[in-house]
Amino acid sequence: PNLPILCGCSYKSSLKSLLFFLIEFVPLPLFRYKEEAHLYKEEHLRNRQYHPCYVQYMVAIINNCQTFKESIISLKKKYLPPMMEEMLISSHACIDAVLDDIAKEGCSSLLDEVFIDLEPHLSELMTKKWLGASNAVDTICVTVEDYFNDFARIKKPCKKKMTVECHRRVVMEYIKAIMLKRITFKNAEERKEGAERMNREAKQFRFLFKKLAAGSGEDTEGLCDVIEAIAEVFKLTDPSLLYLEISTLVSKHPDIRDDHIAA
Repeated sequence: PNLPILCGCSYKSSLKSLLFFLIEFVPLPLFRYKEEAHLYKEEHLRNRQYHPCYVQYMVAIINNCQTFKESIISLKKKYLPPMMEEMLISSHACIDAVLDDIAKEGCSSLLDEVFIDLEPHLSELMTKKWLGASNAVDTICVTVEDYFNDFARIKKPCKKKMTVECHRRVVMEYIKAIMLKRITFKNAEERKEGAERMNREAKQFRFLFKKLAAGSGEDTEGLCDVIEAIAEVFKLTDPSLLYLEISTLVSKHPDIRDDHIAA
């Protein structure tokens, strides 16, 4: 608020003040801010009942980082000529890096919160209960959507990254459940039943994350394809077709390893 007054008195003096502020003072409180945000997360994890507004405060911390970045850009455009801006490149990059780290850890903390609540339902996947009358995936989808309603105020760049990462982690946990071999199918009919359930649940995940990513321009189709491809392998009853189906799976998803195939 005092910058216009400074400019009225001495433009050169105001430039020096702004440069000094950006270079000397901003990084120090930002590092402290980063440390305090981390300590807040650690304290919450020790007792998740202690901070009932944890999610709202973390959302505010993430958004503060984006707002601060936008404010610096605005100040530079308003008060600094191009030549002076060049002198700030390194300090501005340092400030951006710290703010990005704070926002990234905040987003990761919120996703960890989601997956703590998902853990009992994820552990139910690919078990006898799952094959029977489990509603684990229904609960997973409802829980994720509920959390992302709480995340609605997170600014777009961070929210988009969180949606992509949550999608990736859900699919990864599902595939991990398959690889852990928690269930042994008794016969071809049970394998077919399991494969059909996997396909249904892949569609549920695809629908959920397409909804959460609406308007972001993010392609949400590919990740769930892996679950459906594995389900096709489960459906096979002719051993002679197994090699062909696995070869197709590996060609589409080259990061699949030998231990995945063995599972």
